[in-house]
Amino acid sequence: MNRNLILGLGLSCVVVLAALVSFVWTPFDHTAMNIPAKLQTPNGTHWLGTDHFGRDIFSMIMVGARTSIAVALVAVGIGMGLGVPLGLAAAAKKGSLLDEGIMRANDLVFAFPSLVIAILITAIFGAGAINAIIAIGIFNIPVFARITRGAALSLWEREFILAAQVSGKGAARISGEHILPNVANLLIVQGTIQFSLGILAEAGLSYVGLGAQPPTPSWGRMLADAQTMVSFAPHLALIPGSAIVVTVLGLNLMGDGLRDWLDPKLRLAR
Repeated sequence: MNRNLILGLGLSCVVVLAALVSFVWTPFDHTAMNIPAKLQTPNGTHWLGTDHFGRDIFSMIMVGARTSIAVALVAVGIGMGLGVPLGLAAAAKKGSLLDEGIMRANDLVFAFPSLVIAILITAIFGAGAINAIIAIGIFNIPVFARITRGAALSLWEREFILAAQVSGKGAARISGEHILPNVANLLIVQGTIQFSLGILAEAGLSYVGLGAQPPTPSWGRMLADAQTMVSFAPHLALIPGSAIVVTVLGLNLMGDGLRDWLDPKLRLAR
């Protein structure tokens, strides 16, 4: 197990642990306002200080972690759950109308970033975490579809696939029994990368008011609230910003480590 994987796994576990613990314990109620204690710097009572409403920042960071993880996890699940079957189907029918239709639909989705999709969805249904999940999930579908198709196309020319065809197996069965297990490693690594991008996307959507709505804490909205107070209360921006950096760094290191660990060529090189 390499250094990147260990460090990335460690950082990610800290964030996940904070999110899980927040379900049963936080130092203070993350919604409780205490105006006399507002804008305190980190101290013995409030470990990371308080915001402009006197709310405990450490408690908000813990609850915000589960918000970010939940949105990114479900969004990646949507992208993988729909994108992988589409990619397998396109590869199995290479050059057909189905393949062309899936790929052109992917191009269409790629033309609209997740923020634009979120704005469109919000204009119809209103802002909220669910709509953020839908927007990020829709953007993840073509990512997984393209990666799956690209990896599967090279496998369809391999001898063991030809042998499976000769034995009478159909395209759907071959895709499920032979293609998918051989691209699973690539999808796992891509999943960690998309998860980190999902964290960033959720923070960005919350920053502009399209993500989780009050009173649910969100790292992106904490940054938005802090932008007018950076000069006299920099901890309000530094703490949620650091939480985003640590989370994304941990996931990227874990993805890089998984790629090295799961790739047999890189294992042999070591």
